[in-house]
Amino acid sequence: MMKKLFLAAGAAALLSGCSLIPDYTRPEAPVAPSWPEGAAYKAEAKSDTAQAPDIGWRQFFVDPTLQKLIGQALDNNRDLRVAALNIEVARATYRVSEAALLPQVDAGVSETISRTPKQLSTSVPQQALTTRRYSANLGVTAFEIDLFGRLRSQEEAALNRFLSTEQARESTQISLVAEVANAYLTWLGDRKLLTLTEETLATREKSLNLIERSFERGIGSQLDVAQARSAVETARVSRIAYQRQVAQDLNALTLLVGAPLDAATLAGAGDLDAVRFVAEVPVGLPSEVLLRRPDIAQAELTLKAANADIGAARAAFFPTISLTGSFGTSSKTLGNLFESGSGAWSFAPQATMPLFDAGRNQANLDSAKASRDIAVAQYEKSIQSAFREVSDALAAKGTLGDQRNAQGALVDANQTSYRLSQARYDRGIDSYLTVLDSQRSLYSAQQELVSIQVSQLSNLVTLYKVLGGGRS
Repeated sequence: MMKKLFLAAGAAALLSGCSLIPDYTRPEAPVAPSWPEGAAYKAEAKSDTAQAPDIGWRQFFVDPTLQKLIGQALDNNRDLRVAALNIEVARATYRVSEAALLPQVDAGVSETISRTPKQLSTSVPQQALTTRRYSANLGVTAFEIDLFGRLRSQEEAALNRFLSTEQARESTQISLVAEVANAYLTWLGDRKLLTLTEETLATREKSLNLIERSFERGIGSQLDVAQARSAVETARVSRIAYQRQVAQDLNALTLLVGAPLDAATLAGAGDLDAVRFVAEVPVGLPSEVLLRRPDIAQAELTLKAANADIGAARAAFFPTISLTGSFGTSSKTLGNLFESGSGAWSFAPQATMPLFDAGRNQANLDSAKASRDIAVAQYEKSIQSAFREVSDALAAKGTLGDQRNAQGALVDANQTSYRLSQARYDRGIDSYLTVLDSQRSLYSAQQELVSIQVSQLSNLVTLYKVLGGGRS
């Protein structure tokens, strides 16, 4: 009988082949087939080299200090750790759904003791009876024959959700790598601005000392002294602000790294001017780039899971067939439990047909379809957002280089103006106010040049990220 029981369960499993999941068709990408063109975009040279997703972050970020910081972040960051643990949760959920496709066999041993009172006893002479019964069996409880694919649909949905968590982890890693790189660049930029401010402060203090000595000798005016002192205090205020900003930059970097920053690692950090990345990141066509981004792959897997949920909701309208059976031995005494002739078995198939559920199954189906439509919209939105991110990065790449060159020319012009105004003041031709104006313009232009330099490097990081780069 045991063999028959397992053969029946096996045959039932073979019958589980029907699927009510709608045929899946990938929605068309709601974006243009090529990247935008115009004055802000420079033509990208076609390249047969690897695409951004194939360029590991160690290949792209060649700065040794930055490599160490990114490596520490990948080991310690809590967001990445949560994403990895979410994969384990989804994997376990998928295994639970997969296990439902196979019968569950349980072994049990039991003892039953019952007492029949004298008034109900059928023995002769009539007397109270105490009976014992021992049993040992193997059984299959309520194994569902998946004729209409309900369990298969749930298993497919769980599989796609599990795979989507893996893509979510990839997306989290890419974002983390880019955030660490940008935080590092911000720190280097603010550190350079702090150095520039300290140099400006030293220059203004030197000018103040000269003007005070001149005033003491009767040359110049008290107004010149006041204006020079005002310039010194302005630079001192800026220095304090940049000191605070540099400290906050390190705090942000510490949070991303997920561990205290190594002083030796930071000591080895170079200057902002020495930072280099891969010279060129191949862009390719939108159809090649966008579908390789893990966040878009995650959105598509979520859509597939929602599509599979419709199959499970449809299957609820059809009969549910389940099998319950057991085979074992039974005896009045424990010593005779496994003797010949003590075999016992039971077999209880059951079919349930939904007749009236007050619209519950239809509501579940409508909800599943609406969830699928939401997933379609989210998938299309993810593609549109990705297209916009790449387009913005390409526009920035096409203009920041020219902006940096123009800003560098402005700094040179302001340096010339400052030098000439200082010479005219020294000769008594112009007032010190002209020198201060030239000095402020030069300092402002130098600050803006550093900011553009950081933006240009940060944009390369962003472009690498939005193209799907940053994997190990």
